[in-house]
Amino acid sequence: MSTLIYWFKNDLRLIDNPALLEACNRADRLLPIYIHLPQAAHVFGFPREGFHRKAFLRESLKDLRVQLRALGSDLLEYAGEPADILAQLAQDTHANAVYCERIEAPEEIRRSQEILGRGITLQEFWQSSMLSPDSLPFTAQDMPDMFTQFRKKVEYAGLKFSPPVIAPSKIPALPELAQIPLMQSSQELDNSMHQFLGGERNALEHLKQYLARRLPDTYKETRNQLIGQDYSSKFSPYLALGCVSARTIVAKLDVYEQTHGANDGIYWLWFELLWRDYFRFLHFKYGIQLYREAGLSGTPISKGGYQHFESWRTGSTGKSLIDAGMRELLKTGYLSNRMRQIVASYWIYDLQGDWRLGAAWFESQLIDYDVYSNQGNWLYLAGLGTDPRGGRRFNIAKQEQDHDPRGEYQRLWL
Repeated sequence: MSTLIYWFKNDLRLIDNPALLEACNRADRLLPIYIHLPQAAHVFGFPREGFHRKAFLRESLKDLRVQLRALGSDLLEYAGEPADILAQLAQDTHANAVYCERIEAPEEIRRSQEILGRGITLQEFWQSSMLSPDSLPFTAQDMPDMFTQFRKKVEYAGLKFSPPVIAPSKIPALPELAQIPLMQSSQELDNSMHQFLGGERNALEHLKQYLARRLPDTYKETRNQLIGQDYSSKFSPYLALGCVSARTIVAKLDVYEQTHGANDGIYWLWFELLWRDYFRFLHFKYGIQLYREAGLSGTPISKGGYQHFESWRTGSTGKSLIDAGMRELLKTGYLSNRMRQIVASYWIYDLQGDWRLGAAWFESQLIDYDVYSNQGNWLYLAGLGTDPRGGRRFNIAKQEQDHDPRGEYQRLWL
């Protein structure tokens, strides 16, 4: 009899989860688990996972548990180092293997190596991108460094998205429960400033209403606005934890386009999801080089700016547009893409701050933190990534005039 462990990571969904589907097809018994990693402080001294992201994760896990229980299974939560927990679970349940999502980032790779080092069979599936790496018209090592060239090759090959897979129709029965202590369910926290409800069912409902209200049609025109729920898609929190896959979103958009006709808004949503893929695929090519102080530049940097960090992170620099953005981030765990670029540019260029410290603060605070996109965007703005044109310094006065000419955003958050 085959017993498998399914380890949920950033794929908290049943629909379009190839690793879970394969595990369900192969197992007689299946133990679905989630592991909360040790909550060590960041190297810069603050928590790596802030309040808002914890709340969204808790909601998403609760939704997943409800869905699994409806199929006769369950979700067990543990806390600690994955190698220790999986070794004990594999021993207690006589599991043959652990199935999970593949994450191509340094810490996740290290943890996978530790698990393999314990003699555990680990089956990892790449499943977080819109396009399958195998479908690309180039190998990872031959991938174009510039996004524009990457996009053109993808479009020339006629690629739009890889088709999503169905949800499992049934989940194998649970094995005998392990003896290691389960993590207690987290208490509810105040979500008064929390504008997103986690979980796959909420993700699909959000996608459904977004399409029903014809919001893709205006996406290109509204995506740089700063206030409101509908100026952008708000898919990113759900994508970050895998409550919905990029492939599911684009498959729905494709049906929408066939029904209502093509337009710039639909294309631009696909375009932004292709950026997301691009930052993921760069990790196959450059890996840990993307995490060096000098990024891909090979040139050491001397920026510090640590004395300004407290005023920047708390929104008390005296620059009202910057302060409004940083206070929105603190209070909600969210920030528009435009404001992310503005406040990051201000930190890097105006305050001469270390880009890694800014990236770490975003990791701590953002409800939609994604290791690939966060690292890629900060490197891009700092001029330490693949773009040969250098960094992206924003003229703050121009940004204010272009995006908040009447000061409405600043009054809202200040």
